[in-house]
Amino acid sequence: MTLDLDNAVLLPVDMQQAFDSAPWPRRWNQDLDRNGLRLLDIFRQAGRPIIHVRHASVEPNSTLRPEAPGHAYRDGFGPREGEAEIVKSVNSAFIGTDLDLQLRRLGARSVVTFGVSTDMCVSTTIRTGANMGWRMVLVADACDCFDLPDGSGGTLPAETVHAVHLATLRAEFCEEVSVQDMAV
Repeated sequence: MTLDLDNAVLLPVDMQQAFDSAPWPRRWNQDLDRNGLRLLDIFRQAGRPIIHVRHASVEPNSTLRPEAPGHAYRDGFGPREGEAEIVKSVNSAFIGTDLDLQLRRLGARSVVTFGVSTDMCVSTTIRTGANMGWRMVLVADACDCFDLPDGSGGTLPAETVHAVHLATLRAEFCEEVSVQDMAV
């Protein structure tokens, strides 16, 4: 596969410490950090722009509220000098932020996205971006999500939640790639 990364911006979504412990359920992707750090390295070595997305919850008991320890970035995922950051309080990185404006100022055509969680903030950001006219690219093996209650007393395994969301996103909203595809 040949992926045109000219005019691409990397958008890591919610790579924060809160997701590593309770009350968050089981996650499945043990390669999340390794793959995400590899993507950051690929973009940094090529001198391509990165806009980090951080969730700052307004919910008083959230592990993602700014004063909570979980609000911090996971090791290695914080912005470096010259890299931008978008702080959001809802699922989509486009809502209530200047992300669209920053992408336009960078001359972006493609937005390469990964992070936590596939079915929530990653999916919502991709859907919003696609609806706004951006070419959205999802790096599937650098995403993670959680087991999800099914509403009937059971649980949908995180792997299933991830696969279903990949299918719906791929059908209409984005191109799906792997970390290996990005290392071209």
